[in-house]
Amino acid sequence: MNKRPKEISGRECLLYECGEHPHVLLIQPLGEHERSTIDNEIALIQKAVQVPFVMAALAIKDWEEELTPWHDPNISLHKSVGDHAFETLTFITVQLMPYVFDCYGKLPIVLGGYSLAGLFARWAVCKEDCFDAVAAASPSLWIVAWKGFSDAHKVYARYVYLSLGDREEITQNKAIAQVGNNVRWEYDHLQRTIGPDHCTLVWEKGGHFVTPHLRLARAFAWCVNSLMK
Repeated sequence: MNKRPKEISGRECLLYECGEHPHVLLIQPLGEHERSTIDNEIALIQKAVQVPFVMAALAIKDWEEELTPWHDPNISLHKSVGDHAFETLTFITVQLMPYVFDCYGKLPIVLGGYSLAGLFARWAVCKEDCFDAVAAASPSLWIVAWKGFSDAHKVYARYVYLSLGDREEITQNKAIAQVGNNVRWEYDHLQRTIGPDHCTLVWEKGGHFVTPHLRLARAFAWCVNSLMK
């Protein structure tokens, strides 16, 4: 594993080259709280896949501000939250991807993330057709109006991975408690729209904060293996 920090258009990124001549590009929004586990996550992915890959992790300074696709007061009362996810997506498509392609050639892409970043990834593959798979681990699909958005927008990715902890919906927060029903609905919706062989739903043990990097590593690995088969 070769790790190097790189500033791309003013944003800090971490580039992980795992093997020579990568076959696939993984992209992950990286929060400050994930920096201590990202190396372990990459090592787990490397063990679980059979092809070399490159991971581009883009630094996220404000988790809610940069990743929330539309306003939901249950996520934040700040009115600006919900206005900037497109800026993050534009950075990925206009700045980050061309940089990586200049280094390694054009590659199939897996966009993934955990929690709010998982929601962002799942939303992004309805907005851009450049992503081949989405790794949405414990995504925040409890956001207001998710079902309406998903039902109205085509998924451009060929593969979608969903996971959720089996205790995540057990909460006194009425908004977050909808996550189980919404994830089940989303999986059924994906089976109908992109096909049962192109999506999966994995139930993990525990609540939302149990080993996120392990869940995300499994998500990325499934997507890579699905693309390469």
